[in-house]
Amino acid sequence: MTSDVDAVVVGLGPGGEAAATKLAEAGLRVVGVEERLVGGECPYYGCVPSKMMIRAANALTESRRVADLAGRAVTEPDWSPVAVRIRDEATDDWDDTVAVERLERAGVEVVHGHGRLAGPRRVEVAGRLIEASRGVILNPGTAPAVPPISGLAESPYWTNRDAMRVETLPASLAVIGGGAIGLELAQAFARFGVRVSVVEVADRLLAVEEPESSALLTEVLGREGIQVLVGVTVKSVAYDDGRFTISVDDQVLHADKLLVAAGRRPNLGDIGLETVGLDPRSRAVETDGRMRATDGLWVIGDVTGKGAFTHMSMYQSAVAVRDVLGQPGPEADYRAVPRVTFTDPEVGAVGLTEQQAREAAINVRTAVTELPSSTRGWIHKVGNEGLIKLVEDADRGVLVGATSIGPTGGEVLSALAVAVHAEVPTESLRSMIYAYPTFHRAIEDALTHL
Repeated sequence: MTSDVDAVVVGLGPGGEAAATKLAEAGLRVVGVEERLVGGECPYYGCVPSKMMIRAANALTESRRVADLAGRAVTEPDWSPVAVRIRDEATDDWDDTVAVERLERAGVEVVHGHGRLAGPRRVEVAGRLIEASRGVILNPGTAPAVPPISGLAESPYWTNRDAMRVETLPASLAVIGGGAIGLELAQAFARFGVRVSVVEVADRLLAVEEPESSALLTEVLGREGIQVLVGVTVKSVAYDDGRFTISVDDQVLHADKLLVAAGRRPNLGDIGLETVGLDPRSRAVETDGRMRATDGLWVIGDVTGKGAFTHMSMYQSAVAVRDVLGQPGPEADYRAVPRVTFTDPEVGAVGLTEQQAREAAINVRTAVTELPSSTRGWIHKVGNEGLIKLVEDADRGVLVGATSIGPTGGEVLSALAVAVHAEVPTESLRSMIYAYPTFHRAIEDALTHL
């Protein structure tokens, strides 16, 4: 069966769902195609449930800090791991009915199935060939990557998706991967009472961020009892009698559960890229500033290689929709991409790291201030670990990158993101009024050190 529409959106993750909705509301005939759950990774396995878990774990930890803050002994409840239910009832049915109904109310026809390009402006799905007069927006997303470790594929390891389904906590957990997902879940499980080990092949945690971020988070996790191994090689994984054995260089780790959080792989292998002249073996699809990969094909989200973030997919979605509709607006700009690791402390960053700026031949000037030395940090006391790092282009007098670590590091980041994106002169930032006593006032202190 062949049908004609104005646009097809393949992949209804956050960016795809937003694109389909906006195009339909603009009066276009739109078909949205999704193989799994409408809404994508974020609401079911990623951003939303993991942050609910982290919120609960942090609340437990804050309750344990009361004695230090109050300066007297406080009886602590018995936080028995088996008594903690991680998963919220709202996620039990893993049903996308609400998301589908929302799209249909906007005028989008939703088709469940594996969508595949079948030539320019053509998509095959569920035995149906759909031709789109304006074109196709492709948003296939990524899936958890599984490193080629001997014995791993044969074992019942977890990905982040499995971790979100947990109802009873294990006594111990090993985590392969010291990036954002691995560290967020490692700390959350540890705070629920699980013995946790983190294994990272790079020479530091959060290797894509500033070294100061890595050092601070390593120190905090170590104090919380999490074993951290960096710069190591996982030689093999074995599973027997309900236990994992992980061989790491010259030592062996044992754990009840194993979480693999070693990055993501793009879903590009079987979506018909070759039918529109693109390489299906690519790690990412290159696009122009309007998100066009080729005539009549816009590509958004993780597979563009600009950052596997929900906010990136949503941002690119808006750019693509404007182009499909012929509306004016700025092209995609990646100078100030914000990113947050939701550990405690939160690690927020935007733009370039110091190393990236130097590699770009920028005349770099940096400054760092420690959050505990600020008035709000002193007031906060226990749990006040953090810092502000600024990366300035000294020739132009503007920030090209910044890091904000602290109890609300991701929120403080917003001011720095505006500064990097808008290229606010550092002299203007110095002349601002910063509210007292706040965590963001530490930005003013950092500016004095530039």
